[in-house]
Amino acid sequence: MELILKETISALGREGDVVTVKPGYGRNYLLPQGKAVNATTENLFALKQNRVAIETRLAKDQAIAEKLAKKISGFNIVIEQLAGEDERLFGSVTNADLAAKLEESNVKIDKKQILLSDPIKTIGETKVQVKIGFDVTTEIVVNVVPLKTEE
Repeated sequence: MELILKETISALGREGDVVTVKPGYGRNYLLPQGKAVNATTENLFALKQNRVAIETRLAKDQAIAEKLAKKISGFNIVIEQLAGEDERLFGSVTNADLAAKLEESNVKIDKKQILLSDPIKTIGETKVQVKIGFDVTTEIVVNVVPLKTEE
């Protein structure tokens, strides 16, 4: 099934791309969600008419993503958590925790953009990938330290 994407989908393509997908994916997800339209001759003609506007918008979004990636590249986040004697945390550090910590530094990133395969459960430094744009990813450093409690 051929469709024209109305928005950028990271696993599929950019806005304005003509993609071939399995019929179930197109019929049950992309079309009802308004993320794509059928690649009919009318829609392809409309795409050709709007190509310049789409390219301009994508270029602007790409520039913003690259600027943000440059800003947070190598960012060092320090998170304090309660830990046991064997350096294992009571709980874990998730991508939501990292997004909240980045927001404290005036960097607004959705937690879904932080590519953390498993929550961090040990003390120490961990490098975490952050997907900012369609093809723009960067790395931040997360340093988990034990929370100092007053006794």
